[in-house]
Amino acid sequence: MNTKEILFEHIDPSEAFGVHNKHLKTLQSHFSNLKIVARGNRLLLSGEPLDIELFEEKFDQFTKYINNYGAISPLKLEEILTGAAIKNEGPKLRSDGNNNTSDVLVYGNHGKVIKAKTPNQRKMVSLMETNDILFAIGPAGTGKTYTAVALAVKALKNKEIKRIILARPAVEAGENLGFLPGDMKEKVDPYLRPLYDALDDMIPAEKLKTYIETRVIEIAPMAFMRGRTLDNAYVILDEAQNATNLQIKMFLTRMGPNAKFIITGDLTQIDLPAKVQSGLITAVKILEGIKGIEFAYLTFEDVVRHKLVKNIIKAYDGV
Repeated sequence: MNTKEILFEHIDPSEAFGVHNKHLKTLQSHFSNLKIVARGNRLLLSGEPLDIELFEEKFDQFTKYINNYGAISPLKLEEILTGAAIKNEGPKLRSDGNNNTSDVLVYGNHGKVIKAKTPNQRKMVSLMETNDILFAIGPAGTGKTYTAVALAVKALKNKEIKRIILARPAVEAGENLGFLPGDMKEKVDPYLRPLYDALDDMIPAEKLKTYIETRVIEIAPMAFMRGRTLDNAYVILDEAQNATNLQIKMFLTRMGPNAKFIITGDLTQIDLPAKVQSGLITAVKILEGIKGIEFAYLTFEDVVRHKLVKNIIKAYDGV
């Protein structure tokens, strides 16, 4: 009798084994000649060499499926174990009705398909393939932040980078919020909520919690970036129109080896004091033409929120 240890690091054990170990029990029922013991993110196998070899093959297909699609159904697991999975390689796509998977960025929770939906969102994706810094500029609802976060999650899942860093200037949107009680996280979380919302769509809750606790994903005000070198990371600065010239310069010069930066902003919604220049306006003027830095401009045509949002943006543009 042989023994073998299988270590899997790219998916959460709770996703692999299922609720109440349902997936693990299914695996055991199909490999009744093997003794299978689960310990954290390891499986300890005992049995005949051919049974162990076949189990490894099926378990590899199983974990790759979860990594690609975020979850697996009992039916899909059965298909993999019986060899029928080749006929149907993915979950039923939940998107805009177009099931073309060539432009899928990531599969989110419950098989949700996340991809660039408009020409300028697709331009963002294309530009990040060949550049390390991208400015994505456009009005509210055009998917700038969502597409940027999806690109970062994709890079993390593909192990192209080791961490994601998401930052925002902590500037009040025309309101005086006054004193906010609580610790530092509780004080700044209201400013960073849109970033959490995007991540909630793309990463299971328990895995996201683990990523944040272990700082694989970091969400912080941009002031926390000062003095750091951000390497092996996908770094997103959201609402950059509310950063000053010095803040934008500070942020961009944090860039370390193997890093990708996306800066998003809406030049029509600057919440800085009247006499303070938006650093995003300056950056657009002085950085254009530098190799490795690109700009994607989104318009009301890229709005993916309620259909009325397009008309609202157009109306305000005409004021």
